[in-house]
Amino acid sequence: MKLTANHISTSYSESGQQLITLALTSKADISDLKAIIANKKLIAIECKEHRKKRSLDANAYFHVLVSKIAEAMNLGEDETKIKMVLEYGSIMRDENGDKVGFKLPASVNVNNIYKYAKWFDERMENGHKFNCYIIYEHTHNLDSKQMARLIDGTIYEAKELGIETLPPDEIKALKESWK
Repeated sequence: MKLTANHISTSYSESGQQLITLALTSKADISDLKAIIANKKLIAIECKEHRKKRSLDANAYFHVLVSKIAEAMNLGEDETKIKMVLEYGSIMRDENGDKVGFKLPASVNVNNIYKYAKWFDERMENGHKFNCYIIYEHTHNLDSKQMARLIDGTIYEAKELGIETLPPDEIKALKESWK
């Protein structure tokens, strides 16, 4: 269950327990939470800053640019998209905010495992060579801030190749529509 709040306050119960009150931005059915607590079960609550998901227009514009860059560089669209994500995308992070990565035996082609992986180190362990990779998010998982960075980088690459992009005011309007 996801809830959005715009205010938080704290107080203490008569027994000294800290109480947290959230002001929700809309009515929510919390009967499931009440039922769990009534059965003396604990619930886990995670609070994080709300970020609006990017619009489909942003994703469409990103793919238009990728297609034009691929054509100009005589590359495939998938190859170009991977290059843009690895250069301007967002590193995947776990629930603690730590970067996600993995190591593979050097004989394994990382592209058969995950396409948005960037090599960063080579290690020897027990006489075997391993390649280490940092993992990047798929574009459909990006929030508006992350997508804006990806599109800004892709626009930069397009301009470097002499590809016409949207005028700055239209790009600004596109970004403002995400907020």
